[in-house]
Amino acid sequence: MIEIIARVNNLSLAFPQNISAAFPQDSTLAAPPVPATTYLDILLQGGLIMIPLAILSVLAVYLFIERLNTLRRAKTDPHLIMDRTRRYIQAGDIRGAVGFCEAQNNPVSRILKRGLERLGRPIAEIQDAVQSAGKYEAFELEKRTDLLASIASIAPMLGFLGTVIGMIEAFQEIQNLQGNVNPSVLAGGIWEALITTATGLLVGIAAVFFYNFLINRINRLVNDMERSATDFIDLLQEPVSM
Repeated sequence: MIEIIARVNNLSLAFPQNISAAFPQDSTLAAPPVPATTYLDILLQGGLIMIPLAILSVLAVYLFIERLNTLRRAKTDPHLIMDRTRRYIQAGDIRGAVGFCEAQNNPVSRILKRGLERLGRPIAEIQDAVQSAGKYEAFELEKRTDLLASIASIAPMLGFLGTVIGMIEAFQEIQNLQGNVNPSVLAGGIWEALITTATGLLVGIAAVFFYNFLINRINRLVNDMERSATDFIDLLQEPVSM
């Protein structure tokens, strides 16, 4: 009996304690990486291209808010300003009209103020001054909106660049493994590469929306400025009632 027990112990010692060490796992059957569970985790899988995309997204939001606040301050009632200015001019109180325009401090009032300061000069000179002031105010309203248009073009291209780089790395990995790659691992590398494309498109779409929204608001304000400038020149050419 003792001899049988000794033989069994010898057989148990002949086998390795760790069976997995005796039979190594195939590298092609390795478990795929743990999938991301949150949107932040997904974005972090995009690689270095996500850094400029994040900068562009923050810049687009900043430009939109900054320009939107500027347009809100520039918004006014052009009819009210023109009516008050007409009353001052008809009453002969040019200084009062200039003071009223200075107190309003918006694009329409600044254009009218430029024309009021040149009263007494030829009408053509006054008209040129008003038009020059209108162009300057329109330029100030449109300032930095071209950056939004640039972001709308650059962000998708950066996203595609990140995807191309990711796909190159994925195919290099396939080559290194001589084609013996787990499909799940390959799929993980591909969707990580596609993250940059999706992010770039989202940033570009948002930038296009911001740009078009601001341009529509700017066009309305420019239209009000042009109409007020035309009404002002017509007011100066009205015959003086006796």
